[in-house]
Amino acid sequence: MATLNLIGAGHVGRVLGRLLAAQGGFHVQQVLTRSAASARAAVDFIGSGAPAERYDQLQPADMHVLAVGDDQIASACAALAQAVPLKGSVVFHCSGALASGQLQAARDAGALVASVHPIRSFADPAAVAAQFSGTFCGVEGDAAALAVLTPALRAIGAQPVPIDASAKTVYHAAAVFASNYLVTVLDAALRAYMAAGITEPVARQMAQPLAAESMANVFRLGAAAALSGPIARGDMVTVERQQRAVDQWDAPTGDLYRALVAPTADLARRKRLK
Repeated sequence: MATLNLIGAGHVGRVLGRLLAAQGGFHVQQVLTRSAASARAAVDFIGSGAPAERYDQLQPADMHVLAVGDDQIASACAALAQAVPLKGSVVFHCSGALASGQLQAARDAGALVASVHPIRSFADPAAVAAQFSGTFCGVEGDAAALAVLTPALRAIGAQPVPIDASAKTVYHAAAVFASNYLVTVLDAALRAYMAAGITEPVARQMAQPLAAESMANVFRLGAAAALSGPIARGDMVTVERQQRAVDQWDAPTGDLYRALVAPTADLARRKRLK
């Protein structure tokens, strides 16, 4: 059975450690975190392995998972490369924003490097571990590393998706658009309803079918085909009237409305070309 060491054991690291041990064909050897207590808690969650307190206590392994914060990846990799023989092993991190180039110290030490970014929320690790099947993972890195990681990820139910390492930050921004900024735009819609005298609970009920149907159409038909409303119809008179009204009501929200006009107009042009 292939061996694995886990460096950093937050929610993502714990879930991957448990799944790779239970279904991925790996024996978890050691777990290294900032404190012995957190390492022991991670070992208990994973169900195997032993806590380690220092890098020089780590044994050589077939795979090393760096499940640390983005700002710690390079330094953790350097410490690992200095303390443990890495030639021929696979080292990967779990950042959505940073590429495998952050692991140059491991590559220089003879390791194969990659990044694996599971695309989901890990707020409840136990629930995620139980329902991980179908989770998309953006992967990039050395071909030989991906040749090892891809079947291991599929074994735990993941769907690996190769991505361009040079566009890793743009890739990560996609999740911000699809999740965080979507919430911001919906907040603007709710506040606009409330400005018209509608209570917030009713505003949510009014916005929900519009938002839900629009999102369903995007995922069923594509964004261009799903677009509706005044810009899609070419009714720029209405758009300009709305812009003035929103500016007068709330200037920051007016700025948001204005910023969305041009990309929406471009989307409408793409719709007409289809």
